Amino acid sequence: MATLKEIAALAGVSRGTVDRVLNNRGSVNPDTARKINEVAKALDYKPNKAGLVLAAQKKKLKLGVILFSTSNPFFADVLKGIEEKAEDLASYNCTVVVKQIPISADAQLNAIDELTDEEVSGIALAPCNDDRVRIRINELYEQGIPVVTLNTDIENSKRIAYVGSHYKKSGATAAGLLKLMTGQDVQIGIITGSSDILCHTERIAGFTDTLKPYEEQMHIVSIIETHDDEIESYEQTIKLLKEHPEINALFFAAGGVYGGCRAISTLGLGGRLRVIAFDKADTTEQFLQEGVLSAVICQQPRIQGKKPLDLLFTYLTSGELPKNEYNYTAVDIRILENI
Repeated sequence: MATLKEIAALAGVSRGTVDRVLNNRGSVNPDTARKINEVAKALDYKPNKAGLVLAAQKKKLKLGVILFSTSNPFFADVLKGIEEKAEDLASYNCTVVVKQIPISADAQLNAIDELTDEEVSGIALAPCNDDRVRIRINELYEQGIPVVTLNTDIENSKRIAYVGSHYKKSGATAAGLLKLMTGQDVQIGIITGSSDILCHTERIAGFTDTLKPYEEQMHIVSIIETHDDEIESYEQTIKLLKEHPEINALFFAAGGVYGGCRAISTLGLGGRLRVIAFDKADTTEQFLQEGVLSAVICQQPRIQGKKPLDLLFTYLTSGELPKNEYNYTAVDIRILENI
């Protein structure tokens, strides 16, 4: 196994400089740091785990997490994953600060500022797809504060990795399920969260793209936004189904599933519509059993909570970027028989 001395000799620098670069312990000329990392990679250098633990404990790292504070039970499971990982990281003298905020770019920017005031070393973030948030992530990167996005991503930013589902594939899966479950004349209503959230818009894109070859028999009647709010979802779903009695299939592309399913039940349409939604929870299990939901697509929320913190901690202690930029969770389909 390669040693710091060997890397220093090949890079033409001191062992102290190599130590600072590989253990992220101080400023080094970027060109020198790049050369050292290239030599270390070529020699397949593996940091000493005991040394990493000691270095992490000395650093007293603090990681921040920003999640949406919605009634969507999915995020409760994400939070459980965060809490489990935070407990593991506590033994490395690393603390985790969680902020839950409304679906709003302004609220997100304020939360980022609060975390930087608390001197966090890195941030795990479910971002709004807003230019101001994108710019702020890039600024954080330049300041040496890495960001890992979770559950939803943001395009053209300098976040170091994303953890979550493959949105378009998930949307395509929902379309494929409806195609298998329905007949020749399918009138579809789509109920989503917010057009400001990339995963919501991309799921719909995957859904609609998959249905294009079948547009003569499968029609999208209307798309409504409910901002992951159960009350708004209940009211908007009732309004949608009353205004469009021809609808015989629904696709919930985001949260608000409980409110929407309650609306279906209130109108006496349970079992008469084909309904696809996301995430396994007590409420979705209930509606599967009652025949209101036809299927749900799960996206491993606890992994979405744990893995971003793991990636940040590894990067901050070893200087190693994540092996994969996109860390996709599995597409897991649940129906009544396997819920």
